[in-house]
Amino acid sequence: FLYRRIKEDLPEEEYLVPIGKAALRKEGTDLTVITYGSPMHAVMKAARDMASEVDIEVIDLRTLLPLDWKTIRASVAKTGKALIVHEARKTGGIGGEIAARIAEELFESLDGPVIRLAAKDTHNAFAAPMEDYILPNQEKVTEAIRKLAAY
Repeated sequence: FLYRRIKEDLPEEEYLVPIGKAALRKEGTDLTVITYGSPMHAVMKAARDMASEVDIEVIDLRTLLPLDWKTIRASVAKTGKALIVHEARKTGGIGGEIAARIAEELFESLDGPVIRLAAKDTHNAFAAPMEDYILPNQEKVTEAIRKLAAY
């Protein structure tokens, strides 16, 4: 069974994803969403659906080590707000490391708290209803964006 049944068009020719270089998937001015992997699709849908409410900048990390801190720093400094979305558990996940670095190096630029949206600190779910409960999805992303945008 295909994981999440997500489809996208890929180039016919061989291509490389640069290691350590994030992709700016959507430019925005109100807040930055930092994500990677499967949550990218929920984030992009939420960004499209909320376009009339919030101008969201979306960063696709693509790789975690090395982390493209330059792209993260520039975006968060511009928008003043950061939401980190990932499927790993919240405790001990990469989101905590990114949030800590934002707090350490960009505190003066922030207009609100750094928010993390991650999997609940529990077992891995294999049933679809449990995945919906445990993992970030479009509804949870939208709620987190609204919460952060209100600051």
